[in-house]
Amino acid sequence: MEYRELLELGQKFHGHKCPAMPLGLRASLAAMKKLGVSHSPDGQLIAILELDENHCATCFADGVQVATGCTFGKGNISKTGIGKWGLTLVDKKTGKAVRVVPKTEVMEKNKETEFMKLRKSGIPASHIDTNIVDPLIEMVSNAPEEALLNIGEIFEYKGKEIPHTFETRPCEICGEMVVERNMRFKDGKLVCIPCSGYEA
Repeated sequence: MEYRELLELGQKFHGHKCPAMPLGLRASLAAMKKLGVSHSPDGQLIAILELDENHCATCFADGVQVATGCTFGKGNISKTGIGKWGLTLVDKKTGKAVRVVPKTEVMEKNKETEFMKLRKSGIPASHIDTNIVDPLIEMVSNAPEEALLNIGEIFEYKGKEIPHTFETRPCEICGEMVVERNMRFKDGKLVCIPCSGYEA
């Protein structure tokens, strides 16, 4: 898909207009170009985001999902929780990876915008006038890669992947279906984690 098609799809998927989702699109497209890969219809790519929970611009993640095809449903995207906007994209076929991160000066400039002032005051992004947000989206969409992103060198990915499993069975207490590797033994029964009373 062309960038503008991805932007339109991303905005529909994401639910509102903001500059962070397109920034995730741009970072992803740069990473894919560097690795020489395309959108992942299955699990060909792995995306590792450095985002945490409940901080500004986590909308970045939806841009990554739309552009790369790495989704929480497929299980090929994860968050490290360190509170940064870095994206590491991994090509499983070659074991090669690249890290892309928005430039600090771009993020700093965004902090001073009317959009961010309104967001910080508690106004939802979907309630902010398009005359305020559209210029920010255009800036992110049209900026040269080198002005927007720091694109690292390709490196060998050393992470371990949890293998895909189809093995499931019902919990012997609540009866709900559970992935077998997530089950625990309690009083001679194979049960789900909540019924076991153990920590996950």
